[in-house]
Amino acid sequence: MIMEPEGAADPEKAAKHEKEVPVPDADELVANALAAVRGTDVRQAERQLDQLMVGTGAADGTTAVDAALLRRLVRGLSRLWPRGWQPVDVDRIISRRLDARSARLVRDAMAVQRREQAEPVPAWWDEQLRELAAEVRWDDDLAVLTYWSAHVGLDRPDALRAAVDILALVEGLPPIAVLRPPPGTTGAATARTAGRTRSGSPMLDRVRALLAKAESTTFPAEAEALTGKAQELIARHSIDEALLAAGSERGDLPGGVRLSTDPPYAGAKALLVQEVAAANRCEAVWSDDLGFATVLGWPADLVAVELLYTSLLVQATGAMLRGRAERRPGSGRRTKVWDESFLNAFALRIGERLGAATEAATDAADRAAAETAGSERLLPVLAARGEAVRERLDTLFPGVTRHRLSVRDAEGWSSGTSAADRASLDVGGGRKPRQVPGRPDPR
Repeated sequence: MIMEPEGAADPEKAAKHEKEVPVPDADELVANALAAVRGTDVRQAERQLDQLMVGTGAADGTTAVDAALLRRLVRGLSRLWPRGWQPVDVDRIISRRLDARSARLVRDAMAVQRREQAEPVPAWWDEQLRELAAEVRWDDDLAVLTYWSAHVGLDRPDALRAAVDILALVEGLPPIAVLRPPPGTTGAATARTAGRTRSGSPMLDRVRALLAKAESTTFPAEAEALTGKAQELIARHSIDEALLAAGSERGDLPGGVRLSTDPPYAGAKALLVQEVAAANRCEAVWSDDLGFATVLGWPADLVAVELLYTSLLVQATGAMLRGRAERRPGSGRRTKVWDESFLNAFALRIGERLGAATEAATDAADRAAAETAGSERLLPVLAARGEAVRERLDTLFPGVTRHRLSVRDAEGWSSGTSAADRASLDVGGGRKPRQVPGRPDPR
C-alpha cells in the first residue's frame, strides 16, 4: 500500500482554496490606494497603485476602476459645495497645488456632478462652470478617465496616480466661508450675483476701457491718471447703487468674492487686495494657505474691487520690472527682497490714491444730495452699508488676525512709492495723499 506523505497538498483542494480568496472590488481598490497615498509608506503606496492598475481581475476590471474613481471624485465635489467651496475655488486650488492637467479632470467631474445636482441651481453657478469649460464631451461616463488621460497626454499608470492624488486633495479640503447659498439649498435660486466683471453695464465698459489703456501705456503718469478716473467712475456708480438700494425694501446681505493671491509675492498681492477693497468700502481677509483673499461687500463694490485688483496687479508688475532696470549698479539686496518691498509700497500708495478718489466723489455726491433732499441723505446710507459689511465679516471670520507689514529694502520701498506717486490722481478735488511712512527692517 502506498502511503501519501503527511501534509501533501491536494491539487483539487488547493485550486478550490485559491478560488475562495476574495478579490477586492473597484471601490475597495480605490479606497486602499487613497489610504496608502495619504500615508507615509512610499512602497505601500506604490503597491496599491500597482493593484489599481491591475484592476479587479474581471474582464471589465479596469473599466470598473475608472467608474469607481469618477464616482468617488464626484461624491467628494458634491460634499464641498455646502462647505463654502465654489467651482472656481476648487479649480484654483487644484491648479495651484497640483497642475493644470489635474484641474482638467476636476472640471470634467464637475460636469458629471452638475447633471446630478439637486435643484435649485443658481445662474451664477452655471456661469462659473461655463467659464471653466466644465462640460460633458463624451458619450459614456465610463470613458471620462480614458478621455481625460488621452486629452492631457498621460499613460494609464500616470493617469491613475494623478486621479488618486486629486481625490486625496479634494477630500482633504477644509470648510471655508459660505459666501452664497450653494445649489440645492434655500435661497440658492434667488441669490444675487456678486463680483461679476462681465455685466453689460455701460459704466463698467468705460471702466474696463480706461483700465485697459492704463495697462498698455508705457507712461506711468498716464497709467495712474487713467486708473484714477476709473476709480472716480466706480465710486459714483457705487453711490448711485447705494441710494437705489436705500429706496427699496430688499433685505439683501453683503456678498463676497475670492481673489487669487498665488506666489510669488503672495503677501504683497494680498495687501493690494486689502487696499483696493478698503477704497471701495469692502473688507478683505487673506487665507495664505489656500492662496486667495476673500472680499466682502455689496455687489457693485465687489465688481469694482475685482476689476481694479486685476488691472493694478498688471500695472504693478510692469512697474516693478521697469524699476528693476533702474536699480543702482552693484546693489547688495536680493531681487526678491527688493521686489517685495516695491510691491508693498505700491499697494499702500495706490490704496491712498484710490481712497482719495472715492472720498472726492462721495463729497461731491453728498453736496448734491444736500441740495435736493437734505444733508442727512447720503452719508447715513453709506455708513449703514459699511456697518453691514463689517457685521458680515464678524459672522464669517470671527477669529481673523492681523499681519504686520515688514519692509526689508529701503530702495525697493522708495521705488515702489514713486511708481505709484508720479502723477496726481486728484480727479475730483480731493486732498493730496500724504506721504506713506516706512522704515526698512534691518533683517
